[in-house]
Amino acid sequence: MLKNNKIDDTAIISDSVQLGENIEIGPYTIIEGDVEIGDNTTIGANCHLQGWTKIGKNNVIDNYVTIGFPPQNIEYDGSKTYVIIGDNNKISEYVTIHRGTAEGRGETRIGDNNTFKLYSHVAHDCNLGNNITLDNYVNLAGHITIYNDVYIERMVGVHQFVKIGNLSRIEAHSKLIKDLPPYIIVNGHPAQVVGINEVGLNDKDIDPDVRDEIRKAYHILYESDLNISQAIEKLEKVSKSFKEIKDFISFLKNSNRGICR
Repeated sequence: MLKNNKIDDTAIISDSVQLGENIEIGPYTIIEGDVEIGDNTTIGANCHLQGWTKIGKNNVIDNYVTIGFPPQNIEYDGSKTYVIIGDNNKISEYVTIHRGTAEGRGETRIGDNNTFKLYSHVAHDCNLGNNITLDNYVNLAGHITIYNDVYIERMVGVHQFVKIGNLSRIEAHSKLIKDLPPYIIVNGHPAQVVGINEVGLNDKDIDPDVRDEIRKAYHILYESDLNISQAIEKLEKVSKSFKEIKDFISFLKNSNRGICR
């Protein structure tokens, strides 16, 4: 069966690479190692993909992108670790995505429908969900977890092992060193809480009753005199059992680095 792939004559594709259907690969791109690329994916010019990398369907990878290179970890010994990327992602020029480490997750994983803008970097062992935007020059250190529907504005740096909750937003030029709960906006160096991500809640068409509960949770956590443990205890007593609030409480319970205040 014909694959209908369009590969520029100057591209270098190793025999070990597995290509799906309707793939386009631009000039001077190199793809080597155990790389798999799903159907209807477009890869621009001067890209370099290597390692144990699996890329899903309908992705757009622009010029000068590198994916699957070894982690920037002095203890990495060449172990078989992975980059796994889902479907419908847009990866802009000069983005870099490194594979995992054996002592970490063993993989760097990216979900679906994400946007990575110019010069953004995803380091080893990061785990990203869906519908995330990394704006220009966003840099993620290793072992970061980002849940769904997160927007990180330009030139933000995120510390290793940080967790970023659903529908949160980090404003431009910030430095995030602690975990960011769902639905919250932060700004600053280091980042501090400035409010609820109302724009994000509107975009996702969150039910008004759920929004009210999110505002109540925000007040309990950030505008009372309670510490984190006391806030969690009160939230469990007074909050309605919406999934979004359960997720908020669960995030607080599972924070390892402490949360942004």
